[in-house]
Amino acid sequence: MNQTLTIGQGSASAQVGGADALTAPPVRASGLRVDFKGQPGVLSGLDWTLEPGQVVGLLGRNGAGKTTLLETLLGLRESQAGEVRLFGQPAMTPDDALRERLGYVPQHAALFEDFSVGDLLRYFRSFYPRWNDAKVDGLMSRWEIPRDRTIGKLSQGQQQRLSIVRALAHEPDLLVLDEPVASLDPAGRRDFLRELVDQVLDRGTTVVFSTHILSDLERVAFNIAFLHGGRIVLQAPQDALAEEVRLLAGSAAALDAAVTAHGGQVLRRREAGGSSRWLVRFPDRQPASDATLRCEALNLEDLFLELTQ
Repeated sequence: MNQTLTIGQGSASAQVGGADALTAPPVRASGLRVDFKGQPGVLSGLDWTLEPGQVVGLLGRNGAGKTTLLETLLGLRESQAGEVRLFGQPAMTPDDALRERLGYVPQHAALFEDFSVGDLLRYFRSFYPRWNDAKVDGLMSRWEIPRDRTIGKLSQGQQQRLSIVRALAHEPDLLVLDEPVASLDPAGRRDFLRELVDQVLDRGTTVVFSTHILSDLERVAFNIAFLHGGRIVLQAPQDALAEEVRLLAGSAAALDAAVTAHGGQVLRRREAGGSSRWLVRFPDRQPASDATLRCEALNLEDLFLELTQ
């Protein structure tokens, strides 16, 4: 799969907001800082840009600040420093046109529990001119969500599916998903991920989603971003991570010589008892293992552990 799919400039949605909306990236975060009481630097000078049509999986340890980051990107949480712009507009002061371009699935479904499913869908339909009834009908039928049932009587998985339907129904240009499949069984996760891929391929939607299920990322995320220490420490296409990132082990002198000779970028260093372990990205060619150096390829889980420990 290509790592970036571009929204056609002639689309009606791209014209909303004028010239800035055509040229500005869907997300541009600059110098974000968020502090909590007793926990400074949850986000610490974070810079991040998402391009049109990217599908980015956000990885980080529990408590790393993934939900805080996603909420701050959407203007749902105010930062102590820095700025977020969505399609060129400040995220904290969106107009109606910008709101229509955004879709969000929070980690815990935030629905009106006393509403019936049908009433909820009609309520949200009134806010979105691009609401796609055919898409809603198809998803509701496929996911077996009864329209006449009160939301509070739905299972947790059904509520999560309904939250996903609500986010997809108006065909947003930016879709932000916070652990969207945590409450779904494997079949439900697979069906949702298929729908997500279709959304991207059909419309060029920009998607950022967090999940702790690495196999889901491997299915649909063209790019992976790692959040650690309040910053995005690495973002790259999946195939580039597999081809370019290596774990080197040996003496510091041997590792330094290998990095210099092959034009590597050191991502993380660990020193212990005279032995060194460096995580290195080699954009062109990797060194070979020999008597003084061990060079190992990493799968996504190993890379996640090495970057975030």
